[in-house]
Amino acid sequence: MTAFDQLHPSLQHHIANSLGWRELRAFQQQVIPLVLAGSHALIIAPTAGGKTEAAIFPMLSRMLSENWRGLTVLYLCPTRALLNNLHPRLQRYAQLLGRTCSLWHGDSSPAQRAQITADPPDILLTTPESLELMLVSRKIDSLPLFASIQAVIIDELHAFAADDRGCHLLSVLARIGRLSNRDPQRIGLSATVGNPSELLSWLTAGSVAPAATIHPADPHPVQPDVQLDFTGSLKNAAVIISRLHRGEKRLVFVDSRARAEQLAIELRNLEVQTFVSHSSLSKDQRLRTQEAFISARDCVIVATSSMELGVDIGDLDRVIQIDAPASVAGFLQRMGRTGRRPDTRRNCLFLATAELPLLQAAALIQLWSSGFVENITPPPLPYHVLVQQLLALTLRSSDFSRHDCTAWIGSVPAFATMPDSTVPLIFDHLISANFLCQDNGQLILGPAAERKLGYKHYCELLSVITSAPLMLVRHGRSEIGSVHPDSLLGRANGPHILSLAGHGWKVNHIDWKRKIVHVEPSPQHGRSRWTGSSSALPPSLCAAMREALTPSDPSPLWSKRAAARITELRQDLSPLVAPGTCVLPDGQSHLWWTFAGIKANATLAQYLHAATGHACDPFNLWLRLPEELSVQEFSQALETLRHQNQPPAIQFSRSQTDLLKFADLLPPSLLHELLLARQTDHHRAQQLLQLPIHIA
Repeated sequence: MTAFDQLHPSLQHHIANSLGWRELRAFQQQVIPLVLAGSHALIIAPTAGGKTEAAIFPMLSRMLSENWRGLTVLYLCPTRALLNNLHPRLQRYAQLLGRTCSLWHGDSSPAQRAQITADPPDILLTTPESLELMLVSRKIDSLPLFASIQAVIIDELHAFAADDRGCHLLSVLARIGRLSNRDPQRIGLSATVGNPSELLSWLTAGSVAPAATIHPADPHPVQPDVQLDFTGSLKNAAVIISRLHRGEKRLVFVDSRARAEQLAIELRNLEVQTFVSHSSLSKDQRLRTQEAFISARDCVIVATSSMELGVDIGDLDRVIQIDAPASVAGFLQRMGRTGRRPDTRRNCLFLATAELPLLQAAALIQLWSSGFVENITPPPLPYHVLVQQLLALTLRSSDFSRHDCTAWIGSVPAFATMPDSTVPLIFDHLISANFLCQDNGQLILGPAAERKLGYKHYCELLSVITSAPLMLVRHGRSEIGSVHPDSLLGRANGPHILSLAGHGWKVNHIDWKRKIVHVEPSPQHGRSRWTGSSSALPPSLCAAMREALTPSDPSPLWSKRAAARITELRQDLSPLVAPGTCVLPDGQSHLWWTFAGIKANATLAQYLHAATGHACDPFNLWLRLPEELSVQEFSQALETLRHQNQPPAIQFSRSQTDLLKFADLLPPSLLHELLLARQTDHHRAQQLLQLPIHIA
């Protein structure tokens, strides 16, 4: 009996006849018996590799064979765009079998939500934040809604696990598990990661059910077409894109929303049919962009990393990367968009607009060529997520006490490994700060929580991610997107012009109170701004950038322009490849090149501030020394630091605390411990201090 034969007969019929599939892929057949047996699973395959069907088909089979009724399957995604994209496909699969599939996220209407709670579907597509809303809302009876949950499918699992949303996700799943009085089956879908066994253990922590990783061999054994070119500017990159691969559909990745808008304008000025996609465009704008791109032929879509996470935009010919992503995993995810048709291969063209991005791209390509992929490591000590969960549990239940915490979220890996004193310490602090109050042992939210979090029915309590304040941009009744308020400042003469969705918009009126900007189309093009920190590069990539400066033969993947510029960089920065670290002049100041990553360099900056009284600016590859700090003083400070028995104490600014939502509600000792774990690297910093240093 084949794996396909193990599926329910109705499902077999519809796969073969309604969908017209001749066969399932080999790895999909490998998944079927595991899921049918109730095992947890981590399924790893490239974008468009069939992971969704590998998970949902055997789940639908169990639904029929075991007569599951009510809401039994949750399908979680990190973005609304991915949910919107998946919903029609999963809805069709369910409807073929007489089952239902619904969608609930931040754009869902009150009527749609009311329909789901009144008549729950068999499958619900949603986000962790929407699940949190269902769990805390007094208008929703979460016990009957989640009582029948049998399984959870988590798409793009690596995107969750890599930040605090992963801890939040596991927390809400633990609470749903208690409501359903069972250990739901967990299926994770992911792109290539460096440590799949650790990721599976993280997903299934606290469960005794068997678990397995399915990682099929590359279905595209042909070597991908990867090239690196140097353009020197974004404008030149637009010219190259306009001339290359005409008649084909090209997806161009950029590193920020502002650059996406800028590149789209440059391409449209060159008469290239161009679409834009990023997180600050409205839902309607994004959907129109995706639909237009799917139906078009000779066109370009410019996107940020939001398009990296599996959204289907149809048949794609080329991927072009402006500069370089921050990881090999991200590069693989983006390149995996191509090569889906028979007799085609995956491809990616890097267009570096400056010297350091060129070096970063060269290093990234070398890491990928060696088979390296980064590990996924959940952020340490999520004390602030624990605060959010305690407040959410208190908001939902009128009989929640501090002793109930373990029963609800004690199985979450990050919480289970915390010292026993952590939860009482947090409870005591929240009570002393009037965020919680006790009444005969039961907890209620205090006046401080109502003032800080009570806006719009405690909507700020639903997410652990800090969002920047944005202004909604409207043309008539149509929403275009959102911009940061800074986009509306600093224009003294003439009309204020924004750039959004690749078009210019003249600002007619700003409603600061309601945070709405009213605009009309403009033939001119302005600039829009969004806040966001620069990408923290993995130490592995930083070290690879140093290796890329070592003299060697040019890579066959480099263009002549790229090879020539890298050769010049190697000559100009030749002191940097000597053993140890190096200090080079840069204008009126000096750069201390370490190639150690932002955490280690930030730690060194703290050491130097303690030793000299001068503040240094840390970056991924170097520290910028202040002009007033002489090289001699710097050398003396390093010598002092090398011989200290204990490293200097680390101090954190208010801005560093603000990066972590709910961190300001922690006891000072736990907050300091959290920031030390997240933003410093004492071990690497101490290693760097002991290395020889060359001062040019």
